[in-house]
Order: sequence, then C-alpha cells, then structure tokens
Amino acid sequence: MPVPDVTDDQRRRALERAAEARRRRAEIKSLLSTGSLTLREVLERAEEDEILAGTKIGAIVGSLPGMGKVKTKRLLAELGIAENRRLRGLGSRQREALLDHLD
Repeated sequence: MPVPDVTDDQRRRALERAAEARRRRAEIKSLLSTGSLTLREVLERAEEDEILAGTKIGAIVGSLPGMGKVKTKRLLAELGIAENRRLRGLGSRQREALLDHLD
C-alpha cells in the first residue's frame, strides 16, 4: 500500500488528533469502569461526538463494571452484535437490546 504524500505539518496534526482520540476514549472507558458514566450516557454522547462514535462496542461494554472479555463476547453474541461494531453503527434495536440487558 503506498504511503500518502503528506507534509510534516499534516503528519504532526494527524498524530496529535490520533493521540487526542486515544485519550478521550481512555477517559470514557475509565469513567465507565468506575460507574461515573452509564452506557446510556455514552450512547447519547456518541450521537454528537465523532471520536466517541468511532469507538468499538466491545471496548465500551468490556469497560463496564463486572464485564470482562468473556462476558462481553457472550453478551454481544447473544444479542447478535459484532464485537468490532462501532457505536455509530449500532442499529436502534441493537441499542435497545443492549440497554435492556445492561441497565
């Protein structure tokens, strides 16, 4: 795959945006794990926040208290939601099923 032709300034800005996105995702997952933020609130924020909307549902559900990797995989499989689905890609029925199960 060819490397895009970008200037050093463009590359630096892209790296800064990527680092900011990682920081914000980590912050959301931390707030979820402490119970300071609910899944419903995260889903509502994702409607307006592009960075949060691009977060994978498996990472979000796995950050909830009491939900590890195995429980997350089982739950998402039971609900018919792909682990690598992004928050913006959840359908309304998937969203409601997830909230019904976890709220």
